[in-house]
Amino acid sequence: MRYKILFLTLLIFTLWGVNAEEQVRFTASAPSTVIADKPFQLVYTVNASGSDFRAPEITNFEVLAGPFKSTSSSYQIINGKATSSVSNSYTYTLQASKQGTFTIPSATIMVDGTKYISNGLSIKVLPPEDPSAASSGSSSRRSTSSGQSINNENLFVRASISKSNIYENEAVTVTYKLYTLVDVVQCVNKKMPDFNGFMKQDLDQDQNKQFSYENFNGKNYGSVVLYQVVLYPQHSGEITIDKSTYEAVVRVQNRSQVRSIFDDFFDSYTNVNKNLVAPSLKIRVLPLPENKPAGFNGTVGHFSMKSNISANQVKENDAITIKVSISGSGNMKLIKNPDIKAPDGFDVYDPKVTNNFKASAAGVSGTKTIEYMFIPRHAGDYVIPEAEFSYFDSQDKKYKILKSPAYNLKVLKGDGSSDNTVVGTYVNKEDVKQLAKDIRFIETNPIAISSAESVPAFGTLLGWLLYGVPLVIALFLFFFLKKHTEENSNIEFVKNKKANKVARKRLNLAQKLLSEGKKDQFYEEVMKAVWNYLSDKLTIPASSLTKERVQEELSAKGVSPDAINELMQILNTCEFARFAPNTGQQEMGNLYAETIKAISNLENIVRK
Repeated sequence: MRYKILFLTLLIFTLWGVNAEEQVRFTASAPSTVIADKPFQLVYTVNASGSDFRAPEITNFEVLAGPFKSTSSSYQIINGKATSSVSNSYTYTLQASKQGTFTIPSATIMVDGTKYISNGLSIKVLPPEDPSAASSGSSSRRSTSSGQSINNENLFVRASISKSNIYENEAVTVTYKLYTLVDVVQCVNKKMPDFNGFMKQDLDQDQNKQFSYENFNGKNYGSVVLYQVVLYPQHSGEITIDKSTYEAVVRVQNRSQVRSIFDDFFDSYTNVNKNLVAPSLKIRVLPLPENKPAGFNGTVGHFSMKSNISANQVKENDAITIKVSISGSGNMKLIKNPDIKAPDGFDVYDPKVTNNFKASAAGVSGTKTIEYMFIPRHAGDYVIPEAEFSYFDSQDKKYKILKSPAYNLKVLKGDGSSDNTVVGTYVNKEDVKQLAKDIRFIETNPIAISSAESVPAFGTLLGWLLYGVPLVIALFLFFFLKKHTEENSNIEFVKNKKANKVARKRLNLAQKLLSEGKKDQFYEEVMKAVWNYLSDKLTIPASSLTKERVQEELSAKGVSPDAINELMQILNTCEFARFAPNTGQQEMGNLYAETIKAISNLENIVRK
């Protein structure tokens, strides 16, 4: 089975590589938040050779320099197939003089006679730091010296809520955000609240973990969202959300006595753990008003409803469907299907429900679609009554009832040739009736019964194959699954086994950053990949990893000094190159290849 899967995978990728053509991408990138009076870069990138580049009119920002054009290209051969790529970048250095949120329009470029338009950008400009607040530490400083203390002013986690006064089942968003003036390697959660008294909806964290600047108490902190959840209170009163704890790993620069002018180029760093506590929160929950309408089941939000019928005139035994769509935002998972009473003589099937919900910081929004199917069995004129949906509107703070229209249906006499078989996703028919079929026919054709004497297969070659082959397969599966279960029960073994896959996955992202020319993010991703690989391979928590311990552990596992030095050189290069002003694309490509080679060599040596 493994060989079949591998063969199919190689075949798919081979066909994809033959037919796929890289599409032209023209993109604009810049920080989402910047600080007034501090320069930043605006970069336009196209993955093709273009001409007639035209930048937009840039207002609200001063152009200090640019555009500077840079070109990078790569050529590689994979499985005998040669591929090449090119990337052209146009870089501006800008500076904002006033705070606010401003937009930069799209740029255009011509590629092979076709005009391409980039995306536009929205940039938030923060005010300069308050001099009195900035005296305790500068937000532009990203590394921490050994003499600088790590305290609750330059590193903390802040918990915030979107609303402090809400109704029962009304959505409230809780956000835990890290604020830092120091170099944080990682920040992991140690204990989260139980959120007792709430229903919760976790938000996708990959969308939120974007590093940006934020002005807080006169200082411009680097900030990132650690965790975000949408809560729905289940009872009224004051509900307390317990405090949460995090552990941050801060990179601290080791300062020794300066002996020469070259000492500053070879600084070493130490990871220091810092426990952070986000304070508890209190939310005041108001009870829903008493005058609840009939059919109300706790749905709170802001909604609209529409419906339609498939036909207003059908024949007997022909199916009709009524589609009801409820759209809006709120606790949509509590929406109950509206009840539609079918006229007598109709077969009723369970409705088909389609949910298209999306969770965001504003709550859960989307559309719930309910399709009802009926089959009329008699001719005549009928009225299908309206459907009702009641909810509490959190915007207008009152109950509302939404109604679909009533539908007039004309059922014509059938031709008598249609059957009663229903094929589809509608199941569990409720009111089954047998109409105009009072007599069931009896099969009169004689059934031929064979009297030939069967010959037993046991004892023959076919019999041994029929009994023996399944037994051998069953024994093989038993021992294979037993071994697989034992391996998976060993957490350290699993992490060790998957360390190379995890590292290569991170390095794939680094390769993408390399092609896009994002230097800082590339080196940071390579460094994280190496540290996480060593953490999984050596089964040592990332917070406890140091270069000295890595060297000791690898030496104990028989890794050669040259291989260890190569790995340490990669880490040192990442730390130094992030702050080097003139690191080129070639050096980044060389580092990427050396990292792949170093991890592959360790994978062949360090095995459990």
